Amino acid sequence: MILKKSSARLILLMVGFSLFIMASCSKYDEGPAISFRTRTERVSNTWKVDNYKVNGTDVTSLVSGYTETFTKSGGYSYDWSSVSGTGTWKFQNSDEEIALTGTDNQDDHTLYILKLEEKQFWYYYMVDGDRHEFHMIEK
Repeated sequence: MILKKSSARLILLMVGFSLFIMASCSKYDEGPAISFRTRTERVSNTWKVDNYKVNGTDVTSLVSGYTETFTKSGGYSYDWSSVSGTGTWKFQNSDEEIALTGTDNQDDHTLYILKLEEKQFWYYYMVDGDRHEFHMIEK
């Protein structure tokens, strides 16, 4: 009887510790806590704007129809009305940032990842002291 109580307590302690460890494993402030897809697999997608803010002010209506595509091989492109551009991307700074290098009609930027899930990708970048924050969703 005492052995069963000790075993049950040990199991509960192990489960609690495991949940604590998994909750603290999140790479980005906005999650996910755990993922079975690699970061490259999660970012490799075509994304459309769900929300766009400049210095905290919602200006989503200015980028209606804007999309970005990240490929597994490191290719990047964006499309917005009659404007488009291409470049390359790679993770940097322990995968907390993406270095975006423009090749055609695209500036170089460092994207600071806030959230990277299978169907959501949030990031911001800085231009002349202004914070441009994008909340992207799967297209």
